[in-house]
Amino acid sequence: MAKFELIMPKMGESIMEATILKWTKQVGDSIELDETVLEIATDKVDSEVPSPVEGVLKEILYNEDETVEIGKTIAIIETEGAESVETEDKVEAPAPSSNGKPKEAVKEAPKAPAAQPQAQPLAVVDSNRFYSPLVKNIAKSEGISMTELETVPGTGKDGRVTKRDILNYVENRTGAPVLTATPVAPAAKVEAKPPVQQKTHTPPVQPATSLNGDVEIIEMDRMRKLIADHMVMSKHTSPHVTSFVEADVTNIVNWRNKVKKDFLQKHGEKITFTPIFIEALAKAINDFPMINVSVDGTNILRKKNINIGMATALPSGNLIVPVIKNADQFNLMGLTKQVNDLANRARQNKLKPEDIQGGTYTITNVGTFGNVMGTPIINQPQVAIMSVGVIKKKPAVIETPDGDFIGIRHMMYLSHSYDHRVVDGFLGGSFLRKFADYLEAFDPNRTI
Repeated sequence: MAKFELIMPKMGESIMEATILKWTKQVGDSIELDETVLEIATDKVDSEVPSPVEGVLKEILYNEDETVEIGKTIAIIETEGAESVETEDKVEAPAPSSNGKPKEAVKEAPKAPAAQPQAQPLAVVDSNRFYSPLVKNIAKSEGISMTELETVPGTGKDGRVTKRDILNYVENRTGAPVLTATPVAPAAKVEAKPPVQQKTHTPPVQPATSLNGDVEIIEMDRMRKLIADHMVMSKHTSPHVTSFVEADVTNIVNWRNKVKKDFLQKHGEKITFTPIFIEALAKAINDFPMINVSVDGTNILRKKNINIGMATALPSGNLIVPVIKNADQFNLMGLTKQVNDLANRARQNKLKPEDIQGGTYTITNVGTFGNVMGTPIINQPQVAIMSVGVIKKKPAVIETPDGDFIGIRHMMYLSHSYDHRVVDGFLGGSFLRKFADYLEAFDPNRTI
């Protein structure tokens, strides 16, 4: 009999670990090819892990609710064949082989020191305890030194500190963070610059809460906790600026009302405003490509592909952002199919990890809740996000060659939040105005 190592799969370029939600197979169970073995969750999406081989589940290496690094072996499957240990392709995320030779681990080791210059407080104490990159980053951002990190109790395998452990520690931490000074020879010369330590983020002290019988305590679900962490991180990362314009979308409203029945009969799809907005956004991004960027230290990464995410409300009240890849390459019919498919699968919790990855710009529609406008938070690592408000009939001045007059028009506010580190008012405001211009110039005689 041969043994096959099932590893924790890579779920995205920025995802370093995943949490095991449920084992759908137990030790001794038979497993068919591509049959689901377990369900996992990341900070992006829940997913199922299928088996790439047929066999019998011989060993489970991690329990439910444990967080496991990408590339780690999580189970052993016994298959027919000669005695050997096989593994999945581990090019992107290698795991130690079962024979104990750390060849692959040695190849990956040089990557770790790259982050050390930015995390000096975690390098002052030697430790045999393993910490994932995510745990180290959280510790660094909260001003937790290695000495203090050593005292954090771990609930992971072999006492490892998980993301949940470090977040619980930070939440219940009292007093100022423990700072460990790093000896520097010419310390006297830099004595005049004490504000250097101000770079360390001190968690705000939460006011004491008095509870009584009139208060119901509701614990956040896993997705709400992740959303909360992501929103706080975005506000800490990007200095947000928001610009507003009002757009006349009368032509769009009248055209949609005129064609929506025929559109459904001809294409089998309901036409909403969202694909029309995304079509205009893609055109505006082509005109202002520096809005389609991200920031890496002091480098600006300009993205060649226009991948537009659309914030989608779930029945639970949470939010997820599926992404339309290469949105500028679809016509209106193609965008309609993409929007409807992603929105439906999002509400049914059937999105795949790749459906929510790779976004370069995001649009959110607060108008669906009857809101006039909003000031959205940037979806990191992007640098801008568009919010569209409710469409309302309003009296407006209409300019014509024969003179101006007052008429009833369908008006909508557009809100554009952007990262002022790399997007100044000229770029952010001009992009917003161009987007509004494309909406106002919509052809009311457009064919379907």
